Amino acid sequence: MSNQAIPEELWLADFKSNAIYRIEESTRMIRKALEHLPDNAFWWRPNPASNAVGHLILHLCGNMRQYVVSGLGGAPDVRERNLEFEPEAQPTPEETWQRYLETVASVTETIRDSREEAYLKERTVQGFRMSGIGMVLHAVEHLSYHTGQIAYAVKAKQDQDLGFYQGVDLEQKNEETC
Repeated sequence: MSNQAIPEELWLADFKSNAIYRIEESTRMIRKALEHLPDNAFWWRPNPASNAVGHLILHLCGNMRQYVVSGLGGAPDVRERNLEFEPEAQPTPEETWQRYLETVASVTETIRDSREEAYLKERTVQGFRMSGIGMVLHAVEHLSYHTGQIAYAVKAKQDQDLGFYQGVDLEQKNEETC
């Protein structure tokens, strides 16, 4: 293996591709989880300290827009975080899912279209100072975290496996690369 540095345009393209892949994977898993959740359970909360699946999806929309579309992409920050957790007067599950899909489309477009300068520039988002790379990393890990919560909530409520990796052999060993 060579000690030469990878040209910046290659690592950035790889970073973008992997970030978008992780977002799409989480979206696939949330969609699959929602297939097992009846509409009347979408806003169900096990207790006042917990969030409903619907609240988590609205929260993901707000967070991804704030960090990626606004933070990385430069769009105005219009997030009203507290409204994401309101216990009443929420949109239907279909409207919420559509909002999520529109958010993912905006986020992936922003990730794909942003230039190197935007990824390296530091800005403050939600009171935290970070680069554009940090913003995307935050959004991806935050999405993954709440995807797991959604999956757990649906499994607990419905008592069934969600089949995220049905037909995939997860027992495969890593290939040797060194």
